[in-house]
Amino acid sequence: MGYSLQYYDLVLGGVLLSLLAGVAVGWATAYPVAATVPIFAVVAAAIIGHGLFVNGPVDRPADLTNDVGVLE
Repeated sequence: MGYSLQYYDLVLGGVLLSLLAGVAVGWATAYPVAATVPIFAVVAAAIIGHGLFVNGPVDRPADLTNDVGVLE
């Protein structure tokens, strides 16, 4: 059985691609890398925010009320 691509794989890939795009734009244009990477990092933060808050890693909202076990 092969591996199927999941939503969070796409989130991680999107974060990587956005940061690499920031580096590439900095190298390929007159804009410095020190300016383009933080701009594209905002895009990465938006992707992470979508993965956490819009399409969070829970099956249903009731899962958010479950108690968390204390580390022993």
